[in-house]
Amino acid sequence: MIDRNFRYGDRVQLTDAKGKLYSITLTAGGEWHTHKGMLKHDELVGLPEGSIVKTNQDLKFQAFRPLLSDFVLSMPRGATIVYPKDAAMILGVADIKPGIRVLEAGVGSGALSISILRAIADTGYLHSVEVREDFAEISRANIERYFGKVPKNWQLTIGALQDQVLDADFDRVLLDMLAPWECVEIASKALVPGGVLLAYVATTTQLSKLAEAIKECGNFTEPESSETIVRGWHHEGLAVRPQHRMIAHTGFLIFARRMAPGVAVLQRRRRPSKGSYDLAD
Repeated sequence: MIDRNFRYGDRVQLTDAKGKLYSITLTAGGEWHTHKGMLKHDELVGLPEGSIVKTNQDLKFQAFRPLLSDFVLSMPRGATIVYPKDAAMILGVADIKPGIRVLEAGVGSGALSISILRAIADTGYLHSVEVREDFAEISRANIERYFGKVPKNWQLTIGALQDQVLDADFDRVLLDMLAPWECVEIASKALVPGGVLLAYVATTTQLSKLAEAIKECGNFTEPESSETIVRGWHHEGLAVRPQHRMIAHTGFLIFARRMAPGVAVLQRRRRPSKGSYDLAD
């Protein structure tokens, strides 16, 4: 039977009665000090997850290993992270699964990279491209901290995606950058037929420009766009209502698939609404 109890070297998340989170790494002889007493690391070793621990002044905490979302929200950042709600949608919409080859441009702090590496498992491959060296170093450190080492099936390249020489053997291309429309052509060259292009953008202006670039390229299906809004709920007996705060707009996802070489996309039959295009168009 596998020993799943806390061990030295484990990352442990402590939650107090108010729901405030703290994270510590267990070390032999280590101590964690609070405004109300001290907790010895040695006292956690050997306990199962879900235990209650307390300081020497009886301040109590629930102890668990942090989930991926906990790690991502507390890790050091260079750029704004892809939040867990969007990362989950990206993995689902782009069908990120074991064994596939993924090209990612715009690594930021490495939050999405961690999710991709978990999803593709040891049989997949991730090539991440980041234009800023400082962001690349932060993401490398975060990924190494999460996995305990740098995964062998991950390659990190510093530079612009447009400057890379890539073979056409990627199953997925994920873009998280200021001007993803500049990378539609290279994404087209990098993807196998049936491959998925998915971009994460923050504004409607970016969304519009990217959608038009995908259409003009002619090698992709009609782009589809969405945003993910998460609303929590309060429940106390019969008092059930939406929470006053919610995780609303963080970004848009835009999705398209690579057509076979030389095959024209099947045009959608629809009438554009008034004002969709300039009179000059």
